Amino acid sequence: MTQYLFTPPAVQSLPIRGQTERFPINRIFCVGRNYHAHAVEMGKPVDKNAERPFYFTKSPQTLVQSGATVAYPPETKNYHFEMELVLAVGKPGFRVSADKAHEVIYGYAAGLDMTRRDLQLVARDKGRPWDLGKDIEEGSVCSEIVPMEGRIVDKGTIALEVNGATRQSSDVDKLIWAIREIIADLSQFYHLQPGDLIYTGTPEGVGAVVAGDRITGRVEGVAEVALTVGPAE
Repeated sequence: MTQYLFTPPAVQSLPIRGQTERFPINRIFCVGRNYHAHAVEMGKPVDKNAERPFYFTKSPQTLVQSGATVAYPPETKNYHFEMELVLAVGKPGFRVSADKAHEVIYGYAAGLDMTRRDLQLVARDKGRPWDLGKDIEEGSVCSEIVPMEGRIVDKGTIALEVNGATRQSSDVDKLIWAIREIIADLSQFYHLQPGDLIYTGTPEGVGAVVAGDRITGRVEGVAEVALTVGPAE
């Protein structure tokens, strides 16, 4: 038996609707600026004809389950929510064609890509990595995984409220790169594996929260997600 200097971190996982087994998390990929209106509000419009999708990653250790209360993170004064449809990969896939992209899908979830916006924008404008702005402890929030094997979600309301007031409201059909395109493109760079999560992008209306705020969001036909922002440590 292998002996370690200290106890390795536990495997991160999420509940699966209707099942006792949990969904173990391998990697977390995020698609940047994948709704036109959000790209515009961030000051970086997207020309799909001239660009490919771009991605950033978040550590599996940043994952927290829907319903949690998390501390307001350190070193930021502009902590933002981003409501997203999350895709759960259930089968290996490498250089997957768009017409076969559905074959790697296990299911979907509703997620929040929490962001230290001030740090992200500084990094972006200086051409530096986004890690401090995006790869935040307790910054990847996700609902239960909803099994929808082989199904492509290409429409449905995506919305978010803060303390009951609507802040984001759009439709998944407004994704610049749709589910098939995301899988086909990302699998050119990585061997997709069971347990990979893909946060597919957020619509317009992102904004800051403060300690005490309650975030609730939903993706029609998929799931709901909730988060309470606690005081800073």
